[in-house]
Amino acid sequence: MKIFIVMLTIGALACSATGASAETEADKLREALRVATLQTRQLEDQRAALQAKVADAEREKAAAKAQVDAAKAETREAKKQFREAVEEFNRRLSERDETLEKWKVAYEEAASVARDKDAARAKFEGEANAYKASTKSCVAKNKQLVAAGKDLLQRYQSVTIGDTIVAQEPVLGFRRVEIQNSIQETGDKFLDQKVSP
Repeated sequence: MKIFIVMLTIGALACSATGASAETEADKLREALRVATLQTRQLEDQRAALQAKVADAEREKAAAKAQVDAAKAETREAKKQFREAVEEFNRRLSERDETLEKWKVAYEEAASVARDKDAARAKFEGEANAYKASTKSCVAKNKQLVAAGKDLLQRYQSVTIGDTIVAQEPVLGFRRVEIQNSIQETGDKFLDQKVSP
């Protein structure tokens, strides 16, 4: 713009030097100079306004860049927090799985012990029932043995000298057979009451 004004001024001076209708030419040049000066001022004002706009745009750009940088920083922080939360969740999940596995193993052990104890209890109950039945049988056989023993004792106590002489009678031996049969019968009673293991 300044070059344009300088050229106009030079042109005006050159025209005035030629001497042809100096006054009208001078007026024309003055008018052209005034118009050029006015245009220069307008252009300077426009340039100042544009520079102000550029400065505003630069400030807005800097503010926007700061916002973008802040948003990027927030995004990085959010990603970091998300990763940490995921890692913490996975760690807790892993701990829960380990604890669950320990509980499962402990439960299996407890269930195995309970099954073993139930089997032992059933075995002992069976043995106890067998012993109870055996004891009842032994008690019943014992009563019969005691009765057989009392019977034998009564026979022995009721034996008289006459019975002894008759038992030794050698001719017919009836009494001897009778005594032997009685002894055999009593022995059979005792053998019947024998408890097998």
